[in-house]
Amino acid sequence: IQLRDGAQIPILGFGTYELESKDAYNAVTWALESGYRHIDSAEWYENERGCGKAILDFCRSHDVPRSSVFYTTKLKYNDGYEGVTRSIQKSLNECGLGYIDLYLIHGPIGGKTARLESWRAICEAHKSGKLKNIGISTFGIKHLQEILDFCSERSLPLPSVHQIDLHPFQVRSAIVEFSKRHGIILEASTNFSLAWAPLVRGLRFKHPSIVNLSQKHNKDPAQILLRYSLQKGYVAIPKSSSHTRIASNTQIFDFELSDKEIQDLDNLDEALVTDWDPTDCD
Repeated sequence: IQLRDGAQIPILGFGTYELESKDAYNAVTWALESGYRHIDSAEWYENERGCGKAILDFCRSHDVPRSSVFYTTKLKYNDGYEGVTRSIQKSLNECGLGYIDLYLIHGPIGGKTARLESWRAICEAHKSGKLKNIGISTFGIKHLQEILDFCSERSLPLPSVHQIDLHPFQVRSAIVEFSKRHGIILEASTNFSLAWAPLVRGLRFKHPSIVNLSQKHNKDPAQILLRYSLQKGYVAIPKSSSHTRIASNTQIFDFELSDKEIQDLDNLDEALVTDWDPTDCD
């Protein structure tokens, strides 16, 4: 998908939430070997070093240019311009990749002033070339409007990506519509594995609608949910620590859900929160 400034982001990414650095190294290596070219980390995950090393080692051993792998990481705390500037440099040092393809404010917690100061620092790093693309994560509409107004007043770049929990049981119609209206690409943070942090925390894999579609298309529930994300126009970011699952999650380009099936999945919305949800915070 093409971002605001013309850069491209792979529509299927690999998430590393709750993977310790060594496990992240192994999982990212398997993901890259399976064809993923979009790796998602965060300062909060404490695995930026493992992710970056896996990318560099893969690129060296397979003669793949660093530029072919899209690397995302996120700010842990909104703690002022100078603090955020230090956090950005720390993430750069940890990953060792030379630059970060996408850097996100991880959440809106901390208040309006903290959010806007974070964005100002991020824009400066973006201008210097350290961050190729910039965006936000888990923002509510009021937080999005603050950023847009701030960018307009200061002639700063707008967020190009909004990463947020999206799935048939949490469709967030108002936030999705607002983001799209302002040209912000949506990343569906799907986060799942066999053992923990599953998509919807594993709470809906046996839902009759998911089971029926799985049987109809001869796909497992994870593949149905990933296909839903892609057809909604989202960038999907599945996560797994299983080599087999990492590979199988790429097998989503050989079938399509019908318009009616997508609509039926949308109708499953129950505003289900499976992790943190700061979209209504001050």
